[in-house]
Amino acid sequence: MNAEPNKRDMWMGLVRAELLKLFSLPTAWVGMVLGLVAAPALVFLSAGGTRKAITEGFIRDASDAAFQPLGIGLLGALILGVVVVSSEHTSTGEDSPGARQLQATLAAMPRRGRLVVAKAVALSLIVAVQGVITAVATLALSGMVLGDLVPAPSPGRAAAAVLYWVLMGLLAYALTLIFKSGIVTLTVLIVNISVVSVSYLLTKVTPLAAYLPDIVGPQMFLNQVGDVRIAPATAGVVMTAWVIALLTLGGWLFDRRDP
Repeated sequence: MNAEPNKRDMWMGLVRAELLKLFSLPTAWVGMVLGLVAAPALVFLSAGGTRKAITEGFIRDASDAAFQPLGIGLLGALILGVVVVSSEHTSTGEDSPGARQLQATLAAMPRRGRLVVAKAVALSLIVAVQGVITAVATLALSGMVLGDLVPAPSPGRAAAAVLYWVLMGLLAYALTLIFKSGIVTLTVLIVNISVVSVSYLLTKVTPLAAYLPDIVGPQMFLNQVGDVRIAPATAGVVMTAWVIALLTLGGWLFDRRDP
């Protein structure tokens, strides 16, 4: 009779513990602050160039202009997704330099599957709140600085942008579980998103490459992404499927590796 409440309390305790752990990490705060301030700052810094790009037709869909700065703020979500795993591999202290935080975590929660889920829920909650605040601030500021050049943003697109942030944070989490390296994960994601998109180059070879995460994800809320147009709902389903698949693989590997 008390099984269901006890189970709920158990999960709430696990998620609360992971939230407190994240809030205690300086690197996590870097991700949280960066995610909150980078996009609004970019709105001001790029206002002149954005106005020119819209009036001269370089931005074909003016409604995208208000949403595009959210891309740089995504770095905060990626950092959080990495830190939620990489923090477990830090030393527990000078008294036991060979011991890592993960060993203490597994001593308290030996069920690794539950730990993976609790971390995912805690990460999703933080990134969702971060995404909502950043999206509202960024879209409001874009309306102020760009005025009539951009139409009023739709709430549906804003919600899709926040969901994209959550999914990308979870993607970074899954890749860090797989690679066991936050540096590798951030390098792959940041280079592919902001420097040289291997996925975009592959779209020149096959249109199927448009369904890779870094191409299909932004189409959840942007209208102008590459040469292949995918409906927002389809993009969301595909992106979610990628995250579920990679999280499943990451959790399976995590369950079978030594701590």
